[in-house]
Amino acid sequence: MHPSPNPPSVDLAVAGGGAAGFFAALRAKSASLESRVVILEKSREFLAKVAISGGGRCNVTHHCFDPARLIRFYPRGGKELRGAFHRFQPADTMEWFSSRGVALKVEADGRVFPVSDNSADIINALLAEADALGVKRNPLRGIQSARPAEDGFVLTLTDDSTLHCRALVLATGGNRGSGGLEVAKNLGHTILDPVPSLFSFHVRSPILEELAGITVDPVEVRIPALAARESGSMLITHKGLSGPAILKLSAWQARALAEKSDQVALEVNWLGSAKEREVHDEMDRLRRDQGGRFISRTPMGGLPRRLWERLVQLSGISEATTWARLPAPQRDALATFLVCSRLPMRGKTMNKEEFVTCGGVSLKEINMKTFASRLHPGLFFAGEILDIDGVTGGFNFQAAWTGGFLAGNAAGEYLG
Repeated sequence: MHPSPNPPSVDLAVAGGGAAGFFAALRAKSASLESRVVILEKSREFLAKVAISGGGRCNVTHHCFDPARLIRFYPRGGKELRGAFHRFQPADTMEWFSSRGVALKVEADGRVFPVSDNSADIINALLAEADALGVKRNPLRGIQSARPAEDGFVLTLTDDSTLHCRALVLATGGNRGSGGLEVAKNLGHTILDPVPSLFSFHVRSPILEELAGITVDPVEVRIPALAARESGSMLITHKGLSGPAILKLSAWQARALAEKSDQVALEVNWLGSAKEREVHDEMDRLRRDQGGRFISRTPMGGLPRRLWERLVQLSGISEATTWARLPAPQRDALATFLVCSRLPMRGKTMNKEEFVTCGGVSLKEINMKTFASRLHPGLFFAGEILDIDGVTGGFNFQAAWTGGFLAGNAAGEYLG
C-alpha cells in the first residue's frame, strides 16, 4: 500500500493502547469534545499489560497520597514527577475508577486492587469510557514514523497507511520493539538506552537447591560491588531469587547491573537487620535455656524449617547436635550463613507481570507540567516511553495514569 498524498486526518492520534495511552485519549477527548481522537495499537489487544498485571488482579495504584513520599518509589523520574503528582495522584486515580463503578480495596502493604481481584473491571471501565466519549480504537495499526507537517504530523503506520494528526501522544512503552522510541529519536529527542528493571536474579547455590517456593520475610539483600542494599520479602524460585526485596534492588540498580557483568555477588541476611554479634548472643541464650534441644529443629528468627535445616547442614552441624553441644567453629559458620550468605548472580529473568524498563526519552526535553515535547508543538509523551520507572507495588501504573492524564489534558487544550 502506498502512502496517500492526502492522508485521512484526525485531531489527536495516541500511539499506544496501554494504560497511559488510554488515559491520554480519554482525558483529551473530555477536554475537547469536538476533537477526533484515535488510539493506535500495533497489536491485536488493547490494555494487554493491564490484563496480566498482578497475576490478573491489576495492581492499579498505591495508597500513598503524599507526593513528597510517593516520589521515593521511583528510581528514575521521581524528582520530576513531584509537581505532576500534585496535579494527578493515587487519590485521583482511585476516585476516577470508583466513580465509574469499580470498587477498589487497599491491601496491608498499600497496594490497590479491584475488590473483584479481576483486571477485567479496570479494562472494562476504560473501554466503556472510550465508547461513551467516542474515542476510536485502531488495533493492528501501530506507529512506524512521524514527520512534522504544516499543521501537525503525518504518521506512517505499521500497515503502511498514512494518517495526519494535529497533535500526537507517544505512549508506546519503553522497549525498542514498540517503535515509539525510534519515532521520538527521529523527531530529535534524546533517548537513554532502555535496559531491564524489576527483574529476578538467577542464582545457583547449594543453599537454594530444592527450596523453590519458600518465602522469607524480612531479609536484607546486598550487592557489595554497588554499595546497594534493600530489605523486605524474598522468594526462592526454581532459578534463584525474586520477591519485593529483589525487585526493588533490581529497579534501583538497573543501569549499574546492565553495565556490569551479570556475574556479581549477592549477600543475603536471612534475619533481616540482625548483626552477627546479636546472633551469637541469641545462640548463647539457646545454649543456656534450651541446651537439650536439637539445633536442626529449632529455627532462629522464624526462618522456614527447610531453609534453616539447609543452613545448619551446610554449617557442618549434624541433625543430632544439641545447642549445648554446638562446637564454636560450627556456631561461627552458622552465624555467618545467617547474616551473610554469599550467592553468585548468574543472570536475570524479567518479571513478566511487571515488565518495566529503565531509560527512554530524556525528561530534560519534556515539560513535566504538561508532558509536552520541548522540541515540537503538539507532541506529547506519556508512560514508560519516558525515562521514568518505579518499583513494584502499583507505582508504574500510577506514573502511567498521571502522565496520560496530564498529556491528554494538555493535548485537549492545544486542540482548543
